[in-house]
Amino acid sequence: MKTTTLVAKLVAIGTAGTLCSVSTIALAQDKKLTLRVADSFPQGHYLSRYATKPWMEQVTALTKGQVQFEHYPAEQLGKAKDLLSLTINGVTDIGYVGPSYVSDKMPLSAVAQLPGSFSTSCEGTLAYWKIARDGVLAQKEFAPNGVRLLFTVVLAPYQVGTTKQKIEGMKSIEGLKIRSTGGALDVVVRKMKAVPVNIPAPEVYEAMSRGTVDGGVLPFSSLFPYELHKLLKYSTVGENLGSFVANYVISESRWKQLPADVQKAMLEAGDAVTRKACQLVDKDQDGDIEKLRQAGVTLVKLPANEHAALVQAMSQVSQEWAEALDKRGKPGSEVLKALNDALKK
Repeated sequence: MKTTTLVAKLVAIGTAGTLCSVSTIALAQDKKLTLRVADSFPQGHYLSRYATKPWMEQVTALTKGQVQFEHYPAEQLGKAKDLLSLTINGVTDIGYVGPSYVSDKMPLSAVAQLPGSFSTSCEGTLAYWKIARDGVLAQKEFAPNGVRLLFTVVLAPYQVGTTKQKIEGMKSIEGLKIRSTGGALDVVVRKMKAVPVNIPAPEVYEAMSRGTVDGGVLPFSSLFPYELHKLLKYSTVGENLGSFVANYVISESRWKQLPADVQKAMLEAGDAVTRKACQLVDKDQDGDIEKLRQAGVTLVKLPANEHAALVQAMSQVSQEWAEALDKRGKPGSEVLKALNDALKK
């Protein structure tokens, strides 16, 4: 069935009011409760293996098989930028939301994508989890959007890679069109005097192969699922140019329809998977670096003076990000402080 046809049918069913509510299904304990999970990751993506599938499996196990899932990867139910609205509208029960893809609705959630804040996936993930699950982000961004965070992974720090331009220092990056995810990462790219181009991960390969962009700011772990290692020729190593947050959310209206035992199972599985997935992401780092070398990518460690200059430039990004949000009436400084406090604990 084509994606557009499937989405159209689901929307039509929901509009007509004939979509069975979770609460109705849950009344019959002998019946299975089937929930839809949608994301944009390709089959076999490490986040799917480390987080999405384990979470579904754990919830099914904790509910003794009462809850089952239908997983729609690779944008089968909609583009990455649309998954928040599709989750709120009930086209999917649980959806992957990358804050950068919905920066107009969830700008504060990009706080864990700022450069220089942490050096490992687990450092970033656990601090973000604390403020997004039941802290300031939960109260001031997730709740106003009508969604609840179920589990999350913050990726390891990003590097900048190029398809043709040899990286000999940061002057090599100046003027290049560099793929970004928007938000704070746009500021990072501009600090490198390059031009940010916002492109969702599933579309980066085509953009690089066509020359729409000259490279991208990405984590090593995301290069292989999208086969970007086949296109990149050079990449920095050992820098901290920000990160990316992968959230899975459920709408509050759907959440309230779930039985208490199912809610408990989802929360328990979410906490366990969030903590385990980041460990696996961190464990992969050294192996990813070696695989890139074997693929012919030249890894460049910047000279000490250039590294120091880049660190100084990146240190300004967080403050500028917070102040820009403050001016828009959003608690940017409050959220940044909350993350930094969580990182210290």
